Amino acid sequence: MIAFTRSINTIARCTMQYRSDKLNDLNISGPQATYILHVCHQPGITQDALAKAIYVNKSNVTRQLNSLESAGYVQRQNSQHDQRAVLVYPTKKAQELLPFIYQLFRDWNTYLTQDLTTEEQDVFFRLLQKITKKAKQYVDQKQGDIR
Repeated sequence: MIAFTRSINTIARCTMQYRSDKLNDLNISGPQATYILHVCHQPGITQDALAKAIYVNKSNVTRQLNSLESAGYVQRQNSQHDQRAVLVYPTKKAQELLPFIYQLFRDWNTYLTQDLTTEEQDVFFRLLQKITKKAKQYVDQKQGDIR
């Protein structure tokens, strides 16, 4: 069997390099664009929920949010309902950056798929969604086992 995950990992690393190149002047790394996107879509999301939503460990979330907070893109507050929970909110600076992030994502997707026909793109995306669902299913089940 072809080790397709090696290709997916390469694409992911190249994606982060592209994002980092485009976001460098804004003091944001490639992975941080995903954090901004999620926080803008779910203001007040907990750090734990953010970690689960983007499938990274909690220490990575804390580290990335520290950097984004220092750069003025997010604010964190302790929850009034659960003192252990930390809520994350976008700042105006993050909200203003959102259209640029969307365009950045669209441009990269267009670049990657420009040599595929519309039919090839459709098949590729459907298959990728199936594989993504299966991968998430494993992690979600594993996290459920821990609880």
